[in-house]
Amino acid sequence: MLVKHQALSAILLLGLAGSLASGAAQETAPGSGGSGAASEADHRTHTDEDWTSLPLAGSHLQAEPPLLAERDEEPTFTREMIEVRWRAGDPIHLFLILPKGTPKPPVVLYLYSFPSETDRFLNDDFCALLAQDGYAAAGFVSALTGQRYHDRPMKEWFISELQEALGSSVHDVEMMLNYLAGRGDLDTARVGMFGEGSGAAIAILAAAADSRIKAVDLVDPWGDWPVWMSQSSLVPEEERGDYVKPEFLKKLAPLEPVSWFGRVKAAVRLQYLSEPGVTPASARERITAAAPPQAKVIAHGAAVAQYQAAKLKFFDWVKEQLRPAPVR
Repeated sequence: MLVKHQALSAILLLGLAGSLASGAAQETAPGSGGSGAASEADHRTHTDEDWTSLPLAGSHLQAEPPLLAERDEEPTFTREMIEVRWRAGDPIHLFLILPKGTPKPPVVLYLYSFPSETDRFLNDDFCALLAQDGYAAAGFVSALTGQRYHDRPMKEWFISELQEALGSSVHDVEMMLNYLAGRGDLDTARVGMFGEGSGAAIAILAAAADSRIKAVDLVDPWGDWPVWMSQSSLVPEEERGDYVKPEFLKKLAPLEPVSWFGRVKAAVRLQYLSEPGVTPASARERITAAAPPQAKVIAHGAAVAQYQAAKLKFFDWVKEQLRPAPVR
């Protein structure tokens, strides 16, 4: 039992410890275009999507029929691996964890930071934790991340294409909710979202755009783009000059978490578990100051202590926000 507990704790830490060096190095390696350049030209013309608008109204995304790739039956949950698609050349691998014995459960979306993969959703113990107490879980990766990063020159990556990465991913959340609502086996009147790093920035934007999200649990969100680009340890020094130019920052202005955070009506928990680095201290301060009045903000030291003391209860907060109100 101790070994199992330690293994599950390690999976939780994998997404929350802020260890980004190896993935960043892989996805920021210089590239020279080649065949990827032609693929990218096709990519930019395949759909009419407005990355400057958080709601889907300005875009024309049409969902194709989902493809169920695999279904696993475990003692306490069912795991479905589904391919959903609403852009040419950008299939999304959705992992849907359904608790057994709970008809129409509430659902929590889980979006980890760049760079990340979906491997954690193949771990049975982790999925059992997510489904615990009768909650469904939907896990995927953001645009230009993991299996969604392909057919591009390597010089075009998550940070260099941040407008696309953020804008597409916010739209993905809305399209994902449309798909989940259409299934009929989930209570999409009770939706939460957990986001970490870039996933937390996307969660802020998505919650501001879509009132179906009733609770957002945020760990180490990115934001305050002028400061973030000039100081973040994730930005390669040889590329930083391009990302602090006014024309680059202008594209990110409509996708600024600091600007949208105060408009979020959902329940909010905000905490920074990692030390300043990926998100600089001054950017953290601005993001925190922009939080809506209902936000539960946990200071760094207290957040780390709470996490270390109760790792396996880490997701309980977002689940508790989705419980039905007591009948009086």
